[in-house]
Amino acid sequence: MWPEAPKATVRLLERLGCRVEFPVEQTCCGQMLTNTGYADQAAPLVRRFADVFEGYDAIVAPSGSCVGSVREQHPMVARKAGDDALAARAENLAPRVYELSEFLVDVLGVTDVGATFPHRVTYHPTCHSLRMLRVGDRPLQLLREVRGIDLVELPGADECCGFGGTFAMKNADVSVAMGTDKAAHVVETGAEVLVAGDNSCLAHIGGILGRRRTGVRTMHLAEILASTEGDRA
Repeated sequence: MWPEAPKATVRLLERLGCRVEFPVEQTCCGQMLTNTGYADQAAPLVRRFADVFEGYDAIVAPSGSCVGSVREQHPMVARKAGDDALAARAENLAPRVYELSEFLVDVLGVTDVGATFPHRVTYHPTCHSLRMLRVGDRPLQLLREVRGIDLVELPGADECCGFGGTFAMKNADVSVAMGTDKAAHVVETGAEVLVAGDNSCLAHIGGILGRRRTGVRTMHLAEILASTEGDRA
């Protein structure tokens, strides 16, 4: 749905010397099924994930939500399906699955990725990255090293934006109210760009910002980190 983020992830990782492959056999990690009570139907996707990615040194995703599902839910789904062998495969694979900022800071050991982005930016830490993966300030470490950036703190940054997958549909009024509060905080910063590590949050907050004609645009963390001096952003 938002190909810019994975494309930017590939450009960034290749610039940092990684050999990146995108196996075409991959599909959804199954989180949507698991979170809506269809864990049995998610089990084949857990098996596919293991089949496709077991041979890699590291699996990197520009989504704390997806990485959280793979690391936390896949073993549970496999056990619930009565497949202990698959659960063991999922548990062995989980430590090699990284959210983008985790991989850059913890595995590659870099915070300055050679990015340039001369704009006023504020950062929203998404719930899965903040609470499930505990990525902490890794995204901020990376953003602080971007040349030309004016990084401003987002008030109430650790508050949920209200998306929450199907929560936004089942509890639309509450979801919109939470998103409206978040959007107001974004506008308060005077930022040109709101950045986050999950496109789902960006879609929710960005939709509200757009409908209110705030002029604030949204970008994935990977897009900013992949930006160089010659890019037009």
